[in-house]
Amino acid sequence: MGRAPQSPFSVRGRRAALPVTAAALLCLLTACADGTGASGTPSAGEGATTAPGTAAGTGPATTTPATTPGTPDTESPVTQSGAAAPRCHTSELRARLGRPSPGAGQRNFPIVLTNRADRTCTVRGYPGAAFVDASGRQLGPDPRRSPDTPATVSLAPGASAWAGLTFASPEISGARTAEPKELLVTPPDERDPLRVAWTSGEVPVGGNESTVFLTILQPGTGD
Repeated sequence: MGRAPQSPFSVRGRRAALPVTAAALLCLLTACADGTGASGTPSAGEGATTAPGTAAGTGPATTTPATTPGTPDTESPVTQSGAAAPRCHTSELRARLGRPSPGAGQRNFPIVLTNRADRTCTVRGYPGAAFVDASGRQLGPDPRRSPDTPATVSLAPGASAWAGLTFASPEISGARTAEPKELLVTPPDERDPLRVAWTSGEVPVGGNESTVFLTILQPGTGD
Protein backbone atom coordinates (compact mmCIF):
# COMPACT_ATOMS: atom_id res chain seq x y z
CA MET A 1 0.00 0.00 0.00
CA GLY A 2 1.30 3.49 -0.88
CA ARG A 3 1.65 6.40 1.46
CA ALA A 4 -1.55 8.06 2.71
CA PRO A 5 -2.21 11.34 0.86
CA GLN A 6 -1.47 14.54 2.73
CA SER A 7 -4.34 16.94 3.28
CA PRO A 8 -4.49 19.78 0.72
CA PHE A 9 -4.99 22.22 3.60
CA SER A 10 -1.73 23.67 4.94
CA VAL A 11 -1.42 24.01 8.70
CA ARG A 12 -0.29 27.61 8.02
CA GLY A 13 -3.64 28.45 6.40
CA ARG A 14 -2.84 28.02 2.72
CA ARG A 15 -5.48 25.96 0.89
CA ALA A 16 -3.66 24.69 -2.18
CA ALA A 17 -4.82 21.20 -3.12
CA LEU A 18 -2.31 18.44 -3.76
CA PRO A 19 -2.59 16.38 -6.93
CA VAL A 20 -4.23 13.01 -6.40
CA THR A 21 -2.03 10.21 -7.73
CA ALA A 22 -2.98 6.58 -8.23
CA ALA A 23 -0.74 5.61 -5.32
CA ALA A 24 -2.37 8.19 -3.06
CA LEU A 25 -5.89 7.06 -3.91
CA LEU A 26 -5.03 3.46 -3.03
CA CYS A 27 -4.34 4.64 0.55
CA LEU A 28 -7.73 6.23 1.20
CA LEU A 29 -9.44 3.20 2.83
CA THR A 30 -7.21 3.04 5.88
CA ALA A 31 -7.90 3.77 9.55
CA CYS A 32 -7.11 7.07 11.23
CA ALA A 33 -3.44 7.87 11.55
CA ASP A 34 -3.74 7.55 15.32
CA GLY A 35 -6.23 4.69 15.22
CA THR A 36 -9.30 6.83 15.95
CA GLY A 37 -12.12 8.47 14.05
CA ALA A 38 -12.63 12.22 13.93
CA SER A 39 -16.22 12.31 15.09
CA GLY A 40 -16.13 10.38 18.35
CA THR A 41 -16.58 10.92 22.06
CA PRO A 42 -14.48 13.51 23.89
CA SER A 43 -10.88 12.39 23.95
CA ALA A 44 -8.81 12.04 27.06
CA GLY A 45 -5.75 12.73 24.96
CA GLU A 46 -4.18 11.95 21.60
CA GLY A 47 -5.19 8.49 20.40
CA ALA A 48 -8.37 8.13 22.48
CA THR A 49 -11.08 5.81 21.12
CA THR A 50 -14.01 7.63 19.54
CA ALA A 51 -17.57 6.91 18.42
CA PRO A 52 -19.67 8.54 15.65
CA GLY A 53 -21.30 11.91 16.14
CA THR A 54 -19.34 13.39 19.03
CA ALA A 55 -16.09 15.20 19.69
CA ALA A 56 -12.54 14.19 18.85
CA GLY A 57 -10.11 16.60 20.44
CA THR A 58 -6.57 16.05 21.53
CA GLY A 59 -6.87 16.32 25.29
CA PRO A 60 -6.47 19.25 27.69
CA ALA A 61 -5.55 22.55 26.11
CA THR A 62 -2.07 23.92 26.66
CA THR A 63 -0.72 27.37 26.11
CA THR A 64 1.50 28.34 23.22
CA PRO A 65 3.59 31.41 22.38
CA ALA A 66 1.86 34.19 20.48
CA THR A 67 1.99 33.73 16.71
CA THR A 68 0.77 35.50 13.61
CA PRO A 69 -2.07 33.55 11.92
CA GLY A 70 -1.31 32.25 8.44
CA THR A 71 -4.88 32.92 7.31
CA PRO A 72 -6.45 36.37 7.89
CA ASP A 73 -9.60 36.38 9.98
CA THR A 74 -12.33 38.44 8.41
CA GLU A 75 -14.38 38.70 11.59
CA SER A 76 -12.41 39.35 14.79
CA PRO A 77 -8.70 38.90 15.55
CA VAL A 78 -7.74 35.36 16.53
CA THR A 79 -4.67 34.91 18.64
CA GLN A 80 -2.62 32.10 20.10
CA SER A 81 -1.35 33.34 23.43
CA GLY A 82 -0.06 32.27 26.79
CA ALA A 83 -3.15 33.59 28.60
CA ALA A 84 -5.18 30.84 30.22
CA ALA A 85 -8.73 30.56 28.86
CA PRO A 86 -11.44 27.89 29.26
CA ARG A 87 -12.27 25.43 26.51
CA CYS A 88 -15.00 26.46 24.08
CA HIS A 89 -18.21 24.51 24.65
CA THR A 90 -20.66 23.57 21.91
CA SER A 91 -23.25 26.05 23.20
CA GLU A 92 -20.73 28.88 22.75
CA LEU A 93 -19.89 28.14 19.12
CA ARG A 94 -21.49 28.43 15.69
CA ALA A 95 -20.46 26.10 12.84
CA ARG A 96 -20.59 26.63 9.09
CA LEU A 97 -18.91 25.48 5.91
CA GLY A 98 -16.68 28.06 4.27
CA ARG A 99 -16.10 28.60 0.58
CA PRO A 100 -15.16 25.31 -1.16
CA SER A 101 -11.80 25.15 -2.89
CA PRO A 102 -11.64 22.57 -5.70
CA GLY A 103 -8.27 20.97 -6.34
CA ALA A 104 -6.73 18.48 -8.74
CA GLY A 105 -9.12 15.58 -8.28
CA GLN A 106 -10.13 16.72 -4.78
CA ARG A 107 -12.90 18.61 -3.02
CA ASN A 108 -11.89 20.83 -0.12
CA PHE A 109 -14.10 22.56 2.45
CA PRO A 110 -13.19 24.65 5.51
CA ILE A 111 -15.24 23.79 8.61
CA VAL A 112 -15.47 27.09 10.50
CA LEU A 113 -16.17 27.39 14.23
CA THR A 114 -17.00 30.90 15.49
CA ASN A 115 -17.12 32.02 19.11
CA ARG A 116 -20.57 33.51 19.72
CA ALA A 117 -20.11 33.90 23.48
CA ASP A 118 -19.11 37.04 25.35
CA ARG A 119 -15.90 35.52 26.70
CA THR A 120 -12.66 34.26 25.19
CA CYS A 121 -12.33 30.47 24.94
CA THR A 122 -10.00 27.99 23.27
CA VAL A 123 -10.13 25.10 20.82
CA ARG A 124 -7.38 22.59 20.13
CA GLY A 125 -6.91 19.70 17.72
CA TYR A 126 -9.50 18.10 15.45
CA PRO A 127 -13.26 18.69 15.43
CA GLY A 128 -15.65 15.80 15.16
CA ALA A 129 -17.29 15.44 11.73
CA ALA A 130 -19.90 13.02 10.44
CA PHE A 131 -22.10 13.02 7.34
CA VAL A 132 -25.69 11.97 8.15
CA ASP A 133 -28.84 11.33 6.13
CA ALA A 134 -32.33 12.74 6.79
CA SER A 135 -32.92 10.16 9.54
CA GLY A 136 -29.67 11.04 11.31
CA ARG A 137 -27.86 7.84 10.26
CA GLN A 138 -24.13 8.29 9.67
CA LEU A 139 -22.99 7.85 6.08
CA GLY A 140 -19.55 6.34 5.63
CA PRO A 141 -16.72 5.94 8.14
CA ASP A 142 -15.34 8.61 10.43
CA PRO A 143 -12.92 10.99 8.69
CA ARG A 144 -9.23 10.24 8.96
CA ARG A 145 -6.97 12.78 10.68
CA SER A 146 -4.18 14.33 8.68
CA PRO A 147 -0.83 14.09 10.51
CA ASP A 148 -0.64 17.69 11.73
CA THR A 149 0.64 19.09 15.05
CA PRO A 150 -2.24 20.51 17.15
CA ALA A 151 -1.94 23.95 18.73
CA THR A 152 -4.26 25.75 21.12
CA VAL A 153 -6.24 28.50 19.37
CA SER A 154 -7.67 31.27 21.53
CA LEU A 155 -10.94 32.71 20.22
CA ALA A 156 -12.06 36.14 21.30
CA PRO A 157 -15.80 36.83 21.02
CA GLY A 158 -16.72 36.78 17.31
CA ALA A 159 -13.44 35.15 16.23
CA SER A 160 -13.12 31.93 14.23
CA ALA A 161 -10.99 28.85 13.74
CA TRP A 162 -11.19 26.40 10.84
CA ALA A 163 -10.32 22.82 9.98
CA GLY A 164 -9.98 21.41 6.47
CA LEU A 165 -12.37 18.69 5.23
CA THR A 166 -11.21 17.03 2.01
CA PHE A 167 -11.84 13.96 -0.11
CA ALA A 168 -11.07 12.65 -3.58
CA SER A 169 -13.72 13.54 -6.18
CA PRO A 170 -15.97 10.46 -6.41
CA GLU A 171 -16.25 10.69 -10.20
CA ILE A 172 -12.48 10.28 -10.38
CA SER A 173 -11.93 7.83 -7.53
CA GLY A 174 -14.89 5.59 -8.39
CA ALA A 175 -15.92 5.38 -4.72
CA ARG A 176 -19.43 4.42 -3.67
CA THR A 177 -21.29 7.62 -2.76
CA ALA A 178 -24.29 9.02 -0.91
CA GLU A 179 -25.73 12.52 -0.58
CA PRO A 180 -25.85 13.69 3.04
CA LYS A 181 -28.53 15.87 4.55
CA GLU A 182 -26.24 17.40 7.16
CA LEU A 183 -22.70 17.49 8.44
CA LEU A 184 -22.48 17.06 12.21
CA VAL A 185 -19.59 19.12 13.61
CA THR A 186 -18.51 18.60 17.22
CA PRO A 187 -15.97 20.93 18.88
CA PRO A 188 -12.89 19.20 20.34
CA ASP A 189 -13.56 17.40 23.65
CA GLU A 190 -17.29 18.14 23.50
CA ARG A 191 -20.17 15.65 23.15
CA ASP A 192 -22.92 17.70 21.53
CA PRO A 193 -22.64 18.35 17.77
CA LEU A 194 -23.57 21.39 15.74
CA ARG A 195 -25.67 20.71 12.64
CA VAL A 196 -24.62 22.18 9.31
CA ALA A 197 -26.77 21.73 6.18
CA TRP A 198 -24.86 19.90 3.43
CA THR A 199 -25.61 21.24 -0.07
CA SER A 200 -22.46 20.18 -1.91
CA GLY A 201 -23.65 16.94 -3.45
CA GLU A 202 -22.46 13.37 -3.06
CA VAL A 203 -19.60 12.30 -0.81
CA PRO A 204 -17.61 9.04 -0.77
CA VAL A 205 -18.96 6.49 1.72
CA GLY A 206 -17.47 3.18 0.56
CA GLY A 207 -15.04 1.46 -1.75
CA ASN A 208 -11.28 1.67 -2.04
CA GLU A 209 -11.25 5.46 -2.32
CA SER A 210 -13.79 6.40 0.35
CA THR A 211 -11.62 8.13 2.94
CA VAL A 212 -12.42 11.68 4.03
CA PHE A 213 -9.62 13.66 5.73
CA LEU A 214 -9.65 16.34 8.46
CA THR A 215 -6.91 18.78 9.42
CA ILE A 216 -6.36 20.44 12.79
CA LEU A 217 -8.13 23.63 13.80
CA GLN A 218 -6.16 26.78 13.09
CA PRO A 219 -6.89 30.53 13.36
CA GLY A 220 -9.05 32.24 10.74
CA THR A 221 -11.88 31.18 8.46
CA GLY A 222 -10.02 29.35 5.68
CA ASP A 223 -11.78 31.47 3.03
